[in-house]
Amino acid sequence: MIKVLIVDDQSLIREGLTMMLSLYSHIAIVGEAINGREAIEALKEKEVDLILMDIRMPIMDGVEATKVIKESYPQIKVLILTTFDEDEYIIQGLKNGADGYLLKDISSEELVKAIQTVYEGSMLLQPDVARKMLRSMEENTPRKGVELDDFKGLTRREREIALLVGEGKSNKEISEILYITEGTVKNHISKILDKLELRDRTQLALIINNK
Repeated sequence: MIKVLIVDDQSLIREGLTMMLSLYSHIAIVGEAINGREAIEALKEKEVDLILMDIRMPIMDGVEATKVIKESYPQIKVLILTTFDEDEYIIQGLKNGADGYLLKDISSEELVKAIQTVYEGSMLLQPDVARKMLRSMEENTPRKGVELDDFKGLTRREREIALLVGEGKSNKEISEILYITEGTVKNHISKILDKLELRDRTQLALIINNK
């Protein structure tokens, strides 16, 4: 059972999501919140596996809330709901540890699949959102983008793992595919990020998917 908290300042959105997701037996809606601050308070009382987080909300927006939540509850997955005019929010949410981004016009089937994917430990970025994020990162970062030749500095195993990260695989999934421990996968990813001067695995995945 995936325990979901819905965070959105629009009651119609909250009600619609609750009604839709309640149709699926493996998903339980454990609560709703109208802003990030309420979401944080709810976590003190409720057991939550995943948060569906709106970006623009009064008092505390989804970006700031994601940062606070990830610092205190790193095990909780945060799936951000976004629209195409929120590039700055998307990038900051990425920096704050969001596990995935979805457009608000997503279908119910796609939403349920996304929840399952993120819950199982994989990162989720819709292609259109990923492209916008990558363009924004390229426009606003002073360092050069990682080039294909840069990957020659990785070992064969590191390149294998980098490509699997690009496919959105979790550490557990990578360990099962390559028959190595999750700890080994984590160590390899740390080395990859250091060698390529990247901030996190999400940035790595975005760059790989742009090649």
